[in-house]
Amino acid sequence: MINNDILRRLRYALSLNDQQMLAIFKLMDNEIDKEYLHKIIAKEDAKDFTLCRDSLLALFLDGLIIHLRGKQEGRAPQPLKNKLNKNEVLRKLRIALALKAEDMIEILGLVDFRLSKSELSAFFRKPGHRNYVEAGDQVVRNFLAGLTKKNRGDDITKQAQ
Repeated sequence: MINNDILRRLRYALSLNDQQMLAIFKLMDNEIDKEYLHKIIAKEDAKDFTLCRDSLLALFLDGLIIHLRGKQEGRAPQPLKNKLNKNEVLRKLRIALALKAEDMIEILGLVDFRLSKSELSAFFRKPGHRNYVEAGDQVVRNFLAGLTKKNRGDDITKQAQ
């Protein structure tokens, strides 16, 4: 699952329009124009498709946290140091949407993806912890599909067609 797909699915799941997405990027002092936004949310087979970098997706997710939860006084978002992994995407979405473990399990259950609380918590441990597990594309894909189903009442597969 590439970053463009995550961005596109998030946009659909949260019903964000162009202006909202641009405003979210702007919250992180990263102004992009509408044309570039369309390039990074375009389907992979589109002629003007542009790959979304890890740092750009991280900026969007940090901006989404600020957009939905407000700016945290005295603490600036940390810049991306390494490659953005799926665990970090899930963690940022969990923070932005103010979700508890039970909420995330419920969202995954909407698309018949079963995960225990301990399996989910393993994704949020620090790398190097003995119980740390790296989240795969399937977990993120199902979480975004469940989020779509919860927020819009339909499945992500309808959007993909």
